[in-house]
Amino acid sequence: MSSNIISTDLTIYESFIQCLQQLSPQTNTNIDHSIVYSPTINPTAYTTILQSHIRNRRFDTINTPKPTIIITPTKHSHVQAAVICAKKLDVQILIRSGGHDYNGLSYVSREKNFILLDMYNLHNVTVDTASETAVIESGAHLGELYYRIWEKSNVHGFPAGVCLTVGVGGHVSGGGYGTMIRKYGLSVDHVIDARIVDANGRILDRKSMGEDLFWAIRGGGGANFGVILSYTVKLVPVPKVNTVFRITKTVAENAIDLVYKWQSIAPAIDTDLFIRVILKPETVNDKITIEATFIAHFLGDSGRLLRIMNNNFPELGLKKEDCLEVSWVESAFYWANYDHKTSKEVLLDRHSENANIFMLRKTDYVQTLISKSGWESIFSKLVDLGNCCVFMNPYGGRMKEIREDATPCPHRGGILYKVQYWINWTEDDPILDEKYLKEIRMLYEFMTKYVSKNPRYAYWNYRDLDMEVMGGSGVSDYKSGKVYETFFKENFRRLVKIKTAVDPDNFFRNEQSIPTLDGLIRRAAETHQFSRI
Repeated sequence: MSSNIISTDLTIYESFIQCLQQLSPQTNTNIDHSIVYSPTINPTAYTTILQSHIRNRRFDTINTPKPTIIITPTKHSHVQAAVICAKKLDVQILIRSGGHDYNGLSYVSREKNFILLDMYNLHNVTVDTASETAVIESGAHLGELYYRIWEKSNVHGFPAGVCLTVGVGGHVSGGGYGTMIRKYGLSVDHVIDARIVDANGRILDRKSMGEDLFWAIRGGGGANFGVILSYTVKLVPVPKVNTVFRITKTVAENAIDLVYKWQSIAPAIDTDLFIRVILKPETVNDKITIEATFIAHFLGDSGRLLRIMNNNFPELGLKKEDCLEVSWVESAFYWANYDHKTSKEVLLDRHSENANIFMLRKTDYVQTLISKSGWESIFSKLVDLGNCCVFMNPYGGRMKEIREDATPCPHRGGILYKVQYWINWTEDDPILDEKYLKEIRMLYEFMTKYVSKNPRYAYWNYRDLDMEVMGGSGVSDYKSGKVYETFFKENFRRLVKIKTAVDPDNFFRNEQSIPTLDGLIRRAAETHQFSRI
């Protein structure tokens, strides 16, 4: 590290600490230096904190840009102070709640200096079964939420993801989906209140922030508009007995025919049933073949599930011995690839999932059934590539009943299923990095003719830096903004207007953040595209 960089880091660190101390009387909080980390002041602790929630090793290399300062608030007033001081110093601030960030946008920046606000200390979850609600601080992980619900009730749950170490702040503010999506919709469909620190350092709740901002942070990415402190959510009823199963079929066992049939059955079947399909390459006798795994969560007992399957999808051949009856929280273990009898305390382990992997993810939505010959081509392409997996999650049910503009998440009716392209590797080798990245990009390109078009839709929480990005200085323009039509459709316009109203200086920004209207108008004027704003 050069002396100039050290000098800059120290200057920002010292100025930041001084600002925090000056604010202490206003916030009635003494800022403990132990929650502020610098690579030059306390490098060992800094590195530990930085790496502790990184789930994608692509963004944990020597060449990865690092924050000038990390602050790990333990009180909401610490968050206020961090926002005020970062704005005063004109330094970008990024907000991390869990680290399941496929492109590292919550802790990596192209800007010269940036501050990481790591919310992991703010992870309290309070469950009230009488009102059927929970207040969840944004640094909590899904496993912690599920544990606190299980502590209080065996007939309540919450519709969210299957990765237990996902941070609530990012997951919920970007939409949030899981195995109950067809029964109850997205996580954001059950948010009834929130607390947020805005660009002026004010703590706002639903009443004080207003319905526009409250709408925006339920699917438009909370970090675009402020720092989410907590969400208040409505819990949903779940039966005491749930059923799960996992059946894997090879091509020789008619996997292609089964996937072809699944795509028309899964979005229309009983809403208590969610069946994901995973297409994964396996090597058998030195040859790559594709296996299709059907993994399901059913809100009910195995007897009713078997009747539904026999009537709608008998080709899969589900039998009683394939079914495992579990509680709702045990189903979460099952989907996270744990034994369902695993000690519930594992849900509280914030480092329980393997993070020592490199990865890239991409996403699509399918609106029209893919033909049998199309599936044959897809299976063949997966064999040719050799390392890519495909995860397919059915929609329908409650998702098609909710209006596109109810939240910023517009992909509702008309969607048959969501597709996630998935590749992992463990070797830290630039040549292999390029090989794996090329493979999944080739698969994504190959799938163009089978998925949504004009625009090609994508899920906000799986942001993709292969798409257009904002300028390194956070400057917004119309060209960069166009990428958001794929995430938000017509809802993008409303998000831009809200962003402009609550954060006109674009303080909360990253390479794919919601831009402000001024930048869009400027670019639109140059290109004569006012009608698109």
